[in-house]
Amino acid sequence: MRMSVLQCPRLLSSRLCGAGFARRASAAFTRNMSGKKVLALVTEGTEEMELVISVDVLRRAGVDVTVAGLGADKVYKCSRGVIVNSDTTLDDAVSKGPYDVVLLPGGPGYKTFSSSEKVGSILKEQEKSDRFIAAICAAPVVLKAHKICANKSFTCYPSVKEEMTEGGSYTYVDSKVVVDGKLITSQGPGTAYDFALAVIEQLLGKDAATPVAKALLL
Repeated sequence: MRMSVLQCPRLLSSRLCGAGFARRASAAFTRNMSGKKVLALVTEGTEEMELVISVDVLRRAGVDVTVAGLGADKVYKCSRGVIVNSDTTLDDAVSKGPYDVVLLPGGPGYKTFSSSEKVGSILKEQEKSDRFIAAICAAPVVLKAHKICANKSFTCYPSVKEEMTEGGSYTYVDSKVVVDGKLITSQGPGTAYDFALAVIEQLLGKDAATPVAKALLL
């Protein structure tokens, strides 16, 4: 039986299906202990594993993650039919910035990010301010669409590799995660844990990422 994320109150506000009171309390306590802020984007067709795993792992490290939706609605159907609630709208989230990292999940929703002038503006400001941009799966294409992070090394989902490398502005590296300056990229759903841990390491150092990985049995 398919379970909707909406059956669990505020999944992306540190509550997981089946989680007990103690775990929810712990998540609330650790929220933003690090002092770091991440803006994670969501839209229709977003790859749910890449979004939810990234948000969950980052929050375990005490990072304050805001999940912002591109539309006025806060409910989004992801690429495999999982329904997620955003914390807020993109307009509201931007008003509460800046963010140390802007995080883009992949999935078919990357096309919406690519065509959004608002997303482009956010990414350009993030790059101009020398802050982190993290993109996984097909999401690196969003960077190319908005002319962000040119001449950087990256990785991505295999099906969009040719599109990314056409024109020679980006250098592909076949690795689960690639970090080039303030750009963090990863390959897909199966590398989402590696991706999130890499973001933690860049923000807080390896000493912060290691215990999170250990607790996850990674």
